[in-house]
Amino acid sequence: MAAVRILHLHSSFNLGGQESRTVRLINHFGDQAEHTILSAVPDAFGGADAIDKRIKFTLPKDAAPSLAGMPGMGRYRKLAAYMKKFHLVLSYNWGSMDGVMARTLLGQAMGLPPLIHHEDGFNHDEIERLKKRRNWFRTIALQRAHTLVVPSKTLEKIARTQWHQPLDKICRFPNGIDTDHYNRRPQRGSFPGFQKREGEIVVGTIAGLRTIKNLPRLVRAVAAAGPNIRLAIAGEGPERAAIMAEAERVGIADRVMMPGFLKDPSRYIRLFDIFALSSDSEQYPISLVEAMTSGIPAVSTDVGDVRNMVSKENRPFIVGREDEAGLANAISVLAQDAVLRSKVGDANRFIACSQYDEETMFARYRQLYGSAMKRADFARQA
Repeated sequence: MAAVRILHLHSSFNLGGQESRTVRLINHFGDQAEHTILSAVPDAFGGADAIDKRIKFTLPKDAAPSLAGMPGMGRYRKLAAYMKKFHLVLSYNWGSMDGVMARTLLGQAMGLPPLIHHEDGFNHDEIERLKKRRNWFRTIALQRAHTLVVPSKTLEKIARTQWHQPLDKICRFPNGIDTDHYNRRPQRGSFPGFQKREGEIVVGTIAGLRTIKNLPRLVRAVAAAGPNIRLAIAGEGPERAAIMAEAERVGIADRVMMPGFLKDPSRYIRLFDIFALSSDSEQYPISLVEAMTSGIPAVSTDVGDVRNMVSKENRPFIVGREDEAGLANAISVLAQDAVLRSKVGDANRFIACSQYDEETMFARYRQLYGSAMKRADFARQA
Protein backbone atom coordinates (compact mmCIF):
# COMPACT_ATOMS: atom_id res chain seq x y z
CA MET A 1 0.00 0.00 0.00
CA ALA A 2 1.09 3.60 -0.52
CA ALA A 3 2.49 5.22 2.62
CA VAL A 4 0.14 7.58 4.42
CA ARG A 5 1.38 11.08 5.26
CA ILE A 6 0.89 12.06 8.90
CA LEU A 7 1.43 15.53 10.38
CA HIS A 8 2.25 15.65 14.12
CA LEU A 9 1.62 18.89 16.06
CA HIS A 10 3.47 18.82 19.38
CA SER A 11 3.75 21.17 22.32
CA SER A 12 7.33 19.92 22.53
CA PHE A 13 9.00 16.90 20.98
CA ASN A 14 11.63 16.39 23.66
CA LEU A 15 11.35 12.83 24.91
CA GLY A 16 8.81 12.45 27.72
CA GLY A 17 6.03 9.96 28.36
CA GLN A 18 3.69 11.14 25.61
CA GLU A 19 6.50 11.65 23.11
CA SER A 20 7.89 8.20 23.92
CA ARG A 21 4.52 6.65 23.09
CA THR A 22 4.36 8.63 19.85
CA VAL A 23 7.84 7.48 18.84
CA ARG A 24 6.96 3.83 19.51
CA LEU A 25 3.86 4.18 17.34
CA ILE A 26 5.89 5.84 14.58
CA ASN A 27 8.40 2.99 14.70
CA HIS A 28 5.59 0.42 14.76
CA PHE A 29 3.96 1.84 11.61
CA GLY A 30 7.24 1.35 9.74
CA ASP A 31 7.14 2.07 6.02
CA GLN A 32 3.34 2.31 6.05
CA ALA A 33 3.58 5.98 7.07
CA GLU A 34 5.72 9.06 6.51
CA HIS A 35 5.79 11.67 9.26
CA THR A 36 6.26 15.44 9.56
CA ILE A 37 6.79 16.73 13.09
CA LEU A 38 6.24 20.31 14.32
CA SER A 39 6.98 21.62 17.83
CA ALA A 40 5.55 24.73 19.48
CA VAL A 41 8.84 25.04 21.40
CA PRO A 42 11.64 25.93 18.95
CA ASP A 43 14.31 23.23 18.56
CA ALA A 44 12.57 20.91 21.05
CA PHE A 45 13.07 17.79 18.92
CA GLY A 46 15.02 15.45 21.21
CA GLY A 47 12.47 12.68 20.67
CA ALA A 48 13.56 12.39 17.03
CA ASP A 49 16.74 10.62 18.16
CA ALA A 50 14.61 7.64 19.22
CA ILE A 51 12.89 7.23 15.83
CA ASP A 52 14.11 4.22 13.87
CA LYS A 53 16.57 5.35 11.18
CA ARG A 54 14.56 3.46 8.55
CA ILE A 55 11.47 5.61 9.14
CA LYS A 56 10.81 8.49 6.75
CA PHE A 57 10.26 11.67 8.77
CA THR A 58 10.99 15.37 8.49
CA LEU A 59 11.46 18.20 11.00
CA PRO A 60 10.69 21.28 8.88
CA LYS A 61 11.21 23.76 11.76
CA ASP A 62 11.15 27.32 10.28
CA ALA A 63 9.96 25.98 6.93
CA ALA A 64 6.56 25.25 8.51
CA PRO A 65 4.05 27.65 10.12
CA SER A 66 4.64 28.22 13.82
CA LEU A 67 2.37 26.56 16.41
CA ALA A 68 3.18 29.39 18.83
CA GLY A 69 1.91 32.96 18.71
CA MET A 70 -1.18 35.07 19.13
CA PRO A 71 -4.38 33.45 17.86
CA GLY A 72 -5.59 34.95 14.60
CA MET A 73 -7.08 34.02 11.24
CA GLY A 74 -3.86 34.85 9.42
CA ARG A 75 -1.93 32.25 11.39
CA TYR A 76 -4.80 29.79 11.17
CA ARG A 77 -4.94 30.05 7.37
CA LYS A 78 -1.21 29.32 7.14
CA LEU A 79 -1.56 26.29 9.42
CA ALA A 80 -4.60 25.05 7.52
CA ALA A 81 -2.88 25.41 4.15
CA TYR A 82 0.07 23.41 5.48
CA MET A 83 -2.26 20.58 6.60
CA LYS A 84 -3.68 20.07 3.10
CA LYS A 85 -0.83 17.83 1.89
CA PHE A 86 -1.38 15.21 4.63
CA HIS A 87 -3.79 12.31 5.08
CA LEU A 88 -4.07 12.72 8.87
CA VAL A 89 -3.22 15.36 11.47
CA LEU A 90 -2.33 14.27 15.01
CA SER A 91 -2.16 16.98 17.70
CA TYR A 92 -0.87 16.68 21.26
CA ASN A 93 -1.65 18.68 24.40
CA TRP A 94 -2.25 22.39 24.93
CA GLY A 95 0.69 23.67 22.88
CA SER A 96 -0.85 22.29 19.68
CA MET A 97 -4.30 23.82 20.23
CA ASP A 98 -3.88 26.58 17.64
CA GLY A 99 -3.50 23.86 15.04
CA VAL A 100 -6.68 22.21 16.33
CA MET A 101 -8.54 25.54 16.13
CA ALA A 102 -7.29 26.12 12.57
CA ARG A 103 -8.67 22.71 11.55
CA THR A 104 -12.04 23.40 13.21
CA LEU A 105 -12.50 26.86 11.67
CA LEU A 106 -11.22 26.10 8.17
CA GLY A 107 -11.40 22.34 7.77
CA GLN A 108 -14.66 22.12 5.85
CA ALA A 109 -14.02 25.12 3.60
CA MET A 110 -10.48 23.98 2.71
CA GLY A 111 -11.11 20.23 2.57
CA LEU A 112 -8.59 19.42 5.30
CA PRO A 113 -7.71 15.90 6.50
CA PRO A 114 -9.17 14.53 9.76
CA LEU A 115 -7.55 15.62 13.02
CA ILE A 116 -7.21 13.47 16.13
CA HIS A 117 -6.21 15.25 19.33
CA HIS A 118 -4.29 13.57 22.17
CA GLU A 119 -4.40 15.03 25.69
CA ASP A 120 -2.00 13.55 28.22
CA GLY A 121 -1.94 16.02 31.10
CA PHE A 122 -1.28 19.57 32.20
CA ASN A 123 1.54 21.95 32.96
CA HIS A 124 2.35 23.25 36.42
CA ASP A 125 0.10 26.28 35.96
CA GLU A 126 -3.00 24.03 35.82
CA ILE A 127 -2.29 21.72 38.77
CA GLU A 128 -4.73 23.27 41.23
CA ARG A 129 -7.44 24.04 38.69
CA LEU A 130 -7.77 24.26 34.94
CA LYS A 131 -7.78 27.74 33.45
CA LYS A 132 -11.25 28.86 32.37
CA ARG A 133 -9.98 30.55 29.21
CA ARG A 134 -8.15 27.40 28.15
CA ASN A 135 -11.19 25.26 28.88
CA TRP A 136 -13.29 27.57 26.70
CA PHE A 137 -10.69 27.49 23.92
CA ARG A 138 -10.42 23.69 24.05
CA THR A 139 -14.21 23.32 23.97
CA ILE A 140 -14.46 25.33 20.75
CA ALA A 141 -11.28 24.00 19.11
CA LEU A 142 -12.21 20.36 19.65
CA GLN A 143 -15.69 20.68 18.14
CA ARG A 144 -14.68 19.26 14.77
CA ALA A 145 -11.83 17.00 15.82
CA HIS A 146 -12.46 13.45 14.68
CA THR A 147 -11.56 12.02 18.11
CA LEU A 148 -10.07 13.05 21.45
CA VAL A 149 -7.69 10.42 22.86
CA VAL A 150 -6.88 10.33 26.58
CA PRO A 151 -4.97 7.71 28.62
CA SER A 152 -6.76 8.04 31.96
CA LYS A 153 -10.19 7.99 33.57
CA THR A 154 -9.35 11.35 35.16
CA LEU A 155 -8.84 13.01 31.78
CA GLU A 156 -11.89 11.29 30.33
CA LYS A 157 -14.02 12.89 33.03
CA ILE A 158 -12.45 16.31 32.44
CA ALA A 159 -13.09 16.00 28.70
CA ARG A 160 -16.76 15.27 29.32
CA THR A 161 -17.49 17.74 32.12
CA GLN A 162 -15.19 20.71 31.42
CA TRP A 163 -14.54 20.54 27.68
CA HIS A 164 -18.08 19.32 26.96
CA GLN A 165 -17.02 16.57 24.57
CA PRO A 166 -19.57 13.82 23.82
CA LEU A 167 -18.65 10.41 25.20
CA ASP A 168 -18.72 8.78 21.76
CA LYS A 169 -16.00 11.18 20.60
CA ILE A 170 -13.60 10.30 23.43
CA CYS A 171 -11.30 7.27 23.26
CA ARG A 172 -9.52 6.20 26.45
CA PHE A 173 -6.44 4.22 25.44
CA PRO A 174 -4.21 3.21 28.41
CA ASN A 175 -0.52 3.51 27.64
CA GLY A 176 1.23 0.22 26.95
CA ILE A 177 4.80 -1.04 26.74
CA ASP A 178 6.65 -4.10 25.45
CA THR A 179 6.26 -6.15 28.62
CA ASP A 180 8.60 -8.93 27.43
CA HIS A 181 11.35 -6.36 26.92
CA TYR A 182 11.35 -5.60 30.66
CA ASN A 183 11.81 -9.20 31.76
CA ARG A 184 15.60 -9.11 31.95
CA ARG A 185 18.46 -8.40 34.31
CA PRO A 186 20.05 -4.95 34.52
CA GLN A 187 22.92 -4.48 32.09
CA ARG A 188 26.36 -3.62 33.40
CA GLY A 189 27.11 0.09 33.09
CA SER A 190 23.55 0.96 32.11
CA PHE A 191 23.21 3.47 34.98
CA PRO A 192 26.46 5.48 35.11
CA GLY A 193 27.75 6.07 38.63
CA PHE A 194 25.35 3.57 40.20
CA GLN A 195 26.30 2.55 43.74
CA LYS A 196 24.65 0.25 46.25
CA ARG A 197 26.46 -0.90 49.36
CA GLU A 198 25.49 -3.94 51.39
CA GLY A 199 22.29 -3.29 53.34
CA GLU A 200 21.29 -0.30 51.22
CA ILE A 201 18.00 0.14 49.40
CA VAL A 202 17.71 2.09 46.15
CA VAL A 203 14.65 4.23 45.51
CA GLY A 204 14.54 5.11 41.84
CA THR A 205 12.51 7.26 39.49
CA ILE A 206 12.45 8.13 35.79
CA ALA A 207 11.27 11.65 35.12
CA GLY A 208 11.93 14.88 33.32
CA LEU A 209 13.48 17.25 35.85
CA ARG A 210 10.60 19.72 35.79
CA THR A 211 8.78 21.60 38.54
CA ILE A 212 5.62 19.52 38.13
CA LYS A 213 7.52 16.33 39.08
CA ASN A 214 8.40 17.90 42.48
CA LEU A 215 11.57 15.87 42.89
CA PRO A 216 12.79 17.97 45.85
CA ARG A 217 9.82 16.41 47.69
CA LEU A 218 11.19 12.95 46.88
CA VAL A 219 14.66 14.01 48.05
CA ARG A 220 13.21 15.04 51.42
CA ALA A 221 11.15 11.85 51.70
CA VAL A 222 14.20 9.68 51.06
CA ALA A 223 16.19 11.64 53.64
CA ALA A 224 13.42 11.11 56.20
CA ALA A 225 12.96 7.41 55.38
CA GLY A 226 16.31 6.25 56.75
CA PRO A 227 20.10 6.44 56.42
CA ASN A 228 20.39 3.24 54.36
CA ILE A 229 18.45 4.53 51.35
CA ARG A 230 19.90 5.86 48.11
CA LEU A 231 18.01 7.86 45.49
CA ALA A 232 18.49 7.29 41.75
CA ILE A 233 16.95 9.77 39.30
CA ALA A 234 17.12 9.10 35.55
CA GLY A 235 16.18 12.20 33.61
CA GLU A 236 17.24 15.65 32.53
CA GLY A 237 15.67 19.10 32.74
CA PRO A 238 15.76 22.61 34.19
CA GLU A 239 15.26 21.56 37.84
CA ARG A 240 18.55 19.63 38.16
CA ALA A 241 20.28 22.35 40.20
CA ALA A 242 17.29 22.78 42.53
CA ILE A 243 17.13 19.04 43.18
CA MET A 244 20.82 18.81 44.02
CA ALA A 245 20.58 21.92 46.19
CA GLU A 246 17.81 20.27 48.20
CA ALA A 247 19.89 17.10 48.53
CA GLU A 248 22.76 19.21 49.90
CA ARG A 249 20.42 21.01 52.29
CA VAL A 250 19.03 17.80 53.82
CA GLY A 251 22.43 16.12 53.91
CA ILE A 252 22.06 13.28 51.39
CA ALA A 253 23.93 14.66 48.38
CA ASP A 254 26.32 11.71 48.63
CA ARG A 255 23.35 9.31 48.31
CA VAL A 256 21.74 10.88 45.24
CA MET A 257 22.64 9.57 41.77
CA MET A 258 21.61 11.72 38.77
CA PRO A 259 23.29 10.53 35.56
CA GLY A 260 20.94 12.47 33.27
CA PHE A 261 18.66 11.10 30.57
CA LEU A 262 19.12 7.37 29.92
CA LYS A 263 17.62 5.54 26.97
CA ASP A 264 15.75 2.27 27.34
CA PRO A 265 14.78 1.96 31.04
CA SER A 266 14.59 -1.84 30.68
CA ARG A 267 18.40 -1.85 30.79
CA TYR A 268 18.58 -0.42 34.31
CA ILE A 269 15.17 -0.17 36.02
CA ARG A 270 15.62 -3.43 37.94
CA LEU A 271 18.48 -1.79 39.80
CA PHE A 272 15.74 -0.04 41.78
CA ASP A 273 14.34 -1.77 44.87
CA ILE A 274 11.46 0.71 45.04
CA PHE A 275 10.07 2.93 42.32
CA ALA A 276 8.81 6.38 43.37
CA LEU A 277 6.78 9.24 41.94
CA SER A 278 6.47 12.52 43.84
CA SER A 279 4.62 14.50 41.16
CA ASP A 280 2.08 17.24 41.70
CA SER A 281 0.29 16.03 38.56
CA GLU A 282 0.31 12.88 36.43
CA GLN A 283 -2.30 11.13 34.35
CA TYR A 284 -1.10 7.69 33.26
CA PRO A 285 2.69 7.63 33.71
CA ILE A 286 4.52 5.21 31.42
CA SER A 287 7.42 5.09 33.88
CA LEU A 288 5.08 3.52 36.44
CA VAL A 289 4.00 0.88 33.91
CA GLU A 290 7.69 0.17 33.24
CA ALA A 291 8.34 -0.29 36.95
CA MET A 292 5.30 -2.52 37.41
CA THR A 293 6.28 -4.68 34.44
CA SER A 294 9.72 -5.06 36.01
CA GLY A 295 8.18 -6.41 39.23
CA ILE A 296 8.99 -3.39 41.38
CA PRO A 297 6.78 -1.99 44.18
CA ALA A 298 5.84 1.66 43.77
CA VAL A 299 5.46 4.58 46.15
CA SER A 300 3.61 7.57 44.72
CA THR A 301 1.54 10.63 45.33
CA ASP A 302 -2.13 9.99 44.57
CA VAL A 303 -2.37 11.79 41.24
CA GLY A 304 -4.13 10.96 37.99
CA ASP A 305 -4.86 7.27 37.54
CA VAL A 306 -1.92 6.03 39.62
CA ARG A 307 -4.06 4.41 42.34
CA ASN A 308 -6.14 2.59 39.71
CA MET A 309 -3.07 1.45 37.78
CA VAL A 310 -1.21 -0.39 40.54
CA SER A 311 -2.16 -3.71 42.10
CA LYS A 312 -4.37 -3.75 45.19
CA GLU A 313 -1.32 -4.90 47.17
CA ASN A 314 0.45 -1.67 46.18
CA ARG A 315 -2.36 0.75 46.98
CA PRO A 316 -1.41 1.28 50.66
CA PHE A 317 1.78 2.95 49.39
CA ILE A 318 -0.04 5.59 47.32
CA VAL A 319 -0.33 8.69 49.51
CA GLY A 320 -1.98 12.11 49.35
CA ARG A 321 -0.28 14.64 47.10
CA GLU A 322 0.68 16.90 50.01
CA ASP A 323 1.47 14.05 52.43
CA GLU A 324 5.25 14.20 52.41
CA ALA A 325 5.50 12.34 55.71
CA GLY A 326 3.29 9.61 54.26
CA LEU A 327 5.60 9.34 51.25
CA ALA A 328 8.61 8.92 53.53
CA ASN A 329 6.78 6.35 55.66
CA ALA A 330 5.75 4.32 52.62
CA ILE A 331 9.37 4.22 51.45
CA SER A 332 10.52 3.23 54.95
CA VAL A 333 7.99 0.38 55.29
CA LEU A 334 8.96 -1.16 51.96
CA ALA A 335 12.67 -0.60 52.55
CA GLN A 336 12.54 -2.64 55.75
CA ASP A 337 10.71 -5.67 54.32
CA ALA A 338 12.18 -7.59 51.38
CA VAL A 339 9.36 -10.15 51.42
CA LEU A 340 6.76 -7.39 51.18
CA ARG A 341 8.66 -5.75 48.30
CA SER A 342 8.68 -9.04 46.43
CA LYS A 343 4.97 -9.68 47.04
CA VAL A 344 3.91 -6.22 45.90
CA GLY A 345 6.28 -6.28 42.92
CA ASP A 346 4.96 -9.65 41.73
CA ALA A 347 1.38 -8.41 41.95
CA ASN A 348 2.31 -5.29 39.94
CA ARG A 349 3.97 -7.36 37.23
CA PHE A 350 0.89 -9.57 36.87
CA ILE A 351 -1.35 -6.51 36.38
CA ALA A 352 1.04 -4.85 33.93
CA CYS A 353 1.56 -7.91 31.74
CA SER A 354 -2.15 -8.71 31.59
CA GLN A 355 -3.45 -5.17 31.00
CA TYR A 356 -0.73 -2.82 29.73
CA ASP A 357 1.00 -4.64 26.88
CA GLU A 358 1.86 -2.43 23.90
CA GLU A 359 0.47 -4.78 21.25
CA THR A 360 -3.02 -4.00 22.54
CA MET A 361 -2.20 -0.29 22.47
CA PHE A 362 -0.81 -0.51 18.92
CA ALA A 363 -3.95 -2.28 17.68
CA ARG A 364 -6.20 0.40 19.18
CA TYR A 365 -4.31 3.28 17.60
CA ARG A 366 -4.07 1.52 14.23
CA GLN A 367 -7.81 0.97 14.17
CA LEU A 368 -8.54 4.57 15.16
CA TYR A 369 -6.11 6.20 12.72
CA GLY A 370 -7.06 3.87 9.87
CA SER A 371 -10.76 4.50 10.44
CA ALA A 372 -10.26 8.29 10.45
CA MET A 373 -8.44 8.11 7.11
CA LYS A 374 -10.85 5.47 5.74
CA ARG A 375 -7.83 3.25 5.19
CA ALA A 376 -8.73 -0.30 6.16
CA ASP A 377 -5.28 -1.46 5.02
CA PHE A 378 -3.65 0.80 7.63
CA ALA A 379 -6.12 -0.18 10.35
CA ARG A 380 -5.16 -3.85 10.09
CA GLN A 381 -2.47 -5.00 12.48
CA ALA A 382 0.89 -5.34 10.67
